[in-house]
Amino acid sequence: MTAQDPLAKIAEDILRENDRGSYTVPTKGLYPFQWNWDSCLTALGQRHYDEARAWTEIETLFAHQWPCGMVPHIIFHLYDDGYFPGPEVWSTGRPVPTSGITQPAVAGFALRRLFDRASNRAEAEARVRALLPKVAAWHRWFFATRDPKGEGLVAIIHPWESGRDNSIDWDVSFERVPTEGIAPYTRRDTQHANPEHRPTKAQYDRYLWLVEHFRSLGWDTAKLHDASPFQVVDPGFNAILLRACADLADLAEALGEPALAAENRAFAARGLAALERLWSVEHGQYLCGDRTTGALIDSASVGGLLAAFAAIPPARAQAIAASIEAHGARFRVPSHAPADPRFDAKRYWRGPVWLVVNYMIADGLARAGQTAAAAAITRSSLDLIHESGFAEYYDPTTGEPLGGGRFTWTAAMVLEFLAMERA
Repeated sequence: MTAQDPLAKIAEDILRENDRGSYTVPTKGLYPFQWNWDSCLTALGQRHYDEARAWTEIETLFAHQWPCGMVPHIIFHLYDDGYFPGPEVWSTGRPVPTSGITQPAVAGFALRRLFDRASNRAEAEARVRALLPKVAAWHRWFFATRDPKGEGLVAIIHPWESGRDNSIDWDVSFERVPTEGIAPYTRRDTQHANPEHRPTKAQYDRYLWLVEHFRSLGWDTAKLHDASPFQVVDPGFNAILLRACADLADLAEALGEPALAAENRAFAARGLAALERLWSVEHGQYLCGDRTTGALIDSASVGGLLAAFAAIPPARAQAIAASIEAHGARFRVPSHAPADPRFDAKRYWRGPVWLVVNYMIADGLARAGQTAAAAAITRSSLDLIHESGFAEYYDPTTGEPLGGGRFTWTAAMVLEFLAMERA
């Protein structure tokens, strides 16, 4: 990073500020632990000033992989009562406490990006070789436990797994989740951020019912899919997994692991073919599928645009670029279509802009040849930072910063966006 680039300096300062030595917290107070996909995307920012530290971020995450292959969405390294639900609620029985669900499998993509852009190739190769079988085991776990009929796509069984906790995509399916019998609880997130910008109590009741239900099954990940009343096939979640499979296959091939390469190429090919079942001509994007009913969910969210991160057909990428342009929001990319009456510009994943999603959409569109659309997303993202600072998320109409401040993965994405602009 150059001293002449003030945004880069601030971004690096934020990453260092939230660094806990071997892992990084998303922000002080609101999120005091290590989150799965946060860490993988954070590593992409760290590599701009400390490649070795970037590798350590992902290695720390995978040091807490479960024997079955799952990588949990939270690792509770140190006790902190500022977050709910904490380790005592999850009660997963791990040596270092973790949650019992997972998150978007972006690690394979992060490994390839770190490896491809490494200045120290020998160190990068050694560290990739150690991580490769672990990431492959995670991918294998996904298709074994979340795609029981071999359809090619995996389901999430809790909205938190998607990373888009309170998306409008989940509303109808989430109604099947009961709320009776949950233990009394006190939220902590609304003590750190405006409650009007966070998920509602009704949603939290259902989040907690699912956690308690899965806990009653002993966190047996082979049983949880069929036991969950919430089973949704999210195109964005799957696109991240399929991109990671393809990237891992390329790495495995380059490092002389043909069996891992073939396995992950097969996952990617079958999944990309199956993804076409989620395409909506009406909306010009992919939609979520409700596995319980077999129906598409009529909800045009950023999850369906995020599918561009995978190697979707060029015509689909072009249509997604056009859909983003048609949204007409001042800042790209709103997490839900602004024309939808359910759109909420300030409430978490029901409207606001998130730079991590922007980054993946822009990357996918650029790879698909939609360079103008990708450049527009990059420029809009950096305009947001110039105007509103390094927030967790933003109002797409006003640019108002929302959620946590001095946010880690926002800072990491700024470093990546600056590099994309220079390129």
